[in-house]
Amino acid sequence: MPYFILTAALVALDQLVKYLVLQNIAPGAHVPFLPHILELTYVENTGAAFSLFEEHTWILALISLVMSLVLAAALWKNFFRHPVGKVTLALLLAGAVGNLIDRVFRGFVVDMFNVLFMNFAVFNVADICVVVGGIAAAVYYLFFMDKLEPREKDHDDHHPAH
Repeated sequence: MPYFILTAALVALDQLVKYLVLQNIAPGAHVPFLPHILELTYVENTGAAFSLFEEHTWILALISLVMSLVLAAALWKNFFRHPVGKVTLALLLAGAVGNLIDRVFRGFVVDMFNVLFMNFAVFNVADICVVVGGIAAAVYYLFFMDKLEPREKDHDDHHPAH
């Protein structure tokens, strides 16, 4: 249950930042945030990462919905039993839900973080959750799951040898 609270808190943070951007920054306008590092730029993204599939917002919304349901089920059914694994699922779920809300209710995703020291796509809190959660989940699954997840006893361990 605390992982669903984490998910809800991250979705709330994502939506709060998007609301503040919508209320205070004109579309396409730039607001200094961290000099020479990061500025806030209001972008309406109808696509996915780097504006891919921008003509197919409904497909992206459907994918976000399906992924949200799969991630919620994985969290609920303890796909990962260790807290670190559960946090990765909560991050992924928060990112999927945060951008799903935008696609369904606005028809686009509100992006705002613009990195100044390199050429990179403008992104939002939900995107950060997806990227960090995805990388962390992959690292956890590939390198730590065998060490941190409690193993279920092999079925034959319960039967005496003949």
